[in-house]
Amino acid sequence: MKKIINIPENVVEEMLQGVVLAHPEYVKRVDGFNVIVRADKGDKVALVSGGGSGHEPAHGGFVGLGMLDGAVAGAVFTSPTPDQVFEAIKAVDSGKGVLLVIKNYTGDVMNFEMAAEMAAAEGINVEKVIVDDDVAVENSTWTIGKRGIAGTIFVHKIAGAKAEAGGSLSEVQGIAQKVVDNVASMGMALAPCTVPAAGKPSFELAEDEVEIGMGIHGEPGTHREKISSADEITAHLMDKIFGNLTLNTGDEVAVLVNGLGATPLMELYIANKKVAELLAAKGVKTVKTYVGNYMTSLEMAGFSVSILKVDEELKGLLFATADTPAFVQK
Repeated sequence: MKKIINIPENVVEEMLQGVVLAHPEYVKRVDGFNVIVRADKGDKVALVSGGGSGHEPAHGGFVGLGMLDGAVAGAVFTSPTPDQVFEAIKAVDSGKGVLLVIKNYTGDVMNFEMAAEMAAAEGINVEKVIVDDDVAVENSTWTIGKRGIAGTIFVHKIAGAKAEAGGSLSEVQGIAQKVVDNVASMGMALAPCTVPAAGKPSFELAEDEVEIGMGIHGEPGTHREKISSADEITAHLMDKIFGNLTLNTGDEVAVLVNGLGATPLMELYIANKKVAELLAAKGVKTVKTYVGNYMTSLEMAGFSVSILKVDEELKGLLFATADTPAFVQK
């Protein structure tokens, strides 16, 4: 294993220290907990997300104006404990309630819901949305139903904008659920990643082999096949997305082409070219495209595509100002 770390058991702690040192104008640490919150606590509905570490910049990189108010970091690829999530809820609550954005993994759902119950006992009003945008498989490793992957970034952005605009907790929860209901994602992997504590790759692929539908923790996808061209791989992912998201001529979408950690931007832009062509061929207009590393899997090679169907309400919130360490939109 080759990694730029010190002691494997300390990677999350040292990463969080480094994040705060790099971005003090955006974030601060909740003392004694693996929780990052906004440096400037707002008088509004607050958003908390999180999960296992190893997906950076998710989730701490999206703490700031117009997105998250708090992010909870579990151990690598491991759900944060309920007490950590509870501390995040308490730290960000201004009295107007807290929305939990939860990716659909059994541990995350259970622990975030337990934290919500703890917060309710303290008189804090908490709502939740569960993101299940991955159309590759259902009822897979760690998951009942579809997994939550990079489409979660659209939830952070749009629900965060609604909260920043003064929306009530029910309104922010409603718009977040609207995003969940209109986003579909699918990914693939060229090569595995190595969890520091494990010290070896999480799975094996032959030199000429790829995995289609791979999960962000190395969970199995739909199948393995011989590597093909960027256009063929992207078309396969988009076919599955089109089968799960109703798009008609004249519809508008936002696109996220997300790198998994070790994929050059060159290759992500090549994939995006094919995504744009396939959408245009259906008469669908792309109103906004994001390309880059938003939700990674350590150093996994591969990418995912997320398509969000938008209306005027979602589009307005998507284009709203955001300013976070990993996402700036003026």
